[in-house]
Amino acid sequence: MKKSRKAPAKKSTGTASNRTRILVVDDHPMMRAGLAQLINRQADMLVCGEAGHSAEAIALFSRAAPDLVLTDLTMPGRGGIEFLKDLKALRASLPILVVSMHDEMVYAERCFRAGASGYIMKESGSEKLLAALRRVIAGQMYASPTVSEVILRNLSARKPRGSESPIQSLTDREFEVFQLVGQGKGTREIAAQLHLSRKTVDVHRSHLREKLGLKDVTALVRHAVRWLETQNFRV
Repeated sequence: MKKSRKAPAKKSTGTASNRTRILVVDDHPMMRAGLAQLINRQADMLVCGEAGHSAEAIALFSRAAPDLVLTDLTMPGRGGIEFLKDLKALRASLPILVVSMHDEMVYAERCFRAGASGYIMKESGSEKLLAALRRVIAGQMYASPTVSEVILRNLSARKPRGSESPIQSLTDREFEVFQLVGQGKGTREIAAQLHLSRKTVDVHRSHLREKLGLKDVTALVRHAVRWLETQNFRV
């Protein structure tokens, strides 16, 4: 009498050719591994590459040929808003979903202006992340209901003069310099990280003092440090 063989476990029906290719960019190996494991369990997605910082992601981009980039916002080297712009320069139609620990009310709108298709907080959980990924893959934008309401309100309502926060008035580059000042970085370090000349950094610092109403560099540093602390910023 022949023994009956146990049926093999069912595998995902998705094949490599019809699954959305996702490049995961995050400077924490455990976070990358967790995201990759979650994505690769889905029948309609797969991770085509992983990078720990923006330069590695740019170098990997052509070889990985992603359909979508899932990226953190703050990483060593050229991160943040400028990295999003770099990705859009590589492929204007590229969908980008930002997954970040930083306050969405501060960063989400800037990310959308830089070309991101979605912004989700890391604390949102796996189900919401997958929903956000599928929404962006489908060609739609993703933001939390709170952020969506704020953005729509900003678009539809005329703001009274003087109602805008001084931080919101900063350009994306000034905002990056402001964050690095708050992390205790000097002109030379900021210039190296953002690939700018020291003179250009000094000009940005001068504009920051003017826009924020601060009398000197010391006041700027104190203000930036305090602001980052209120945002629970990872430094």
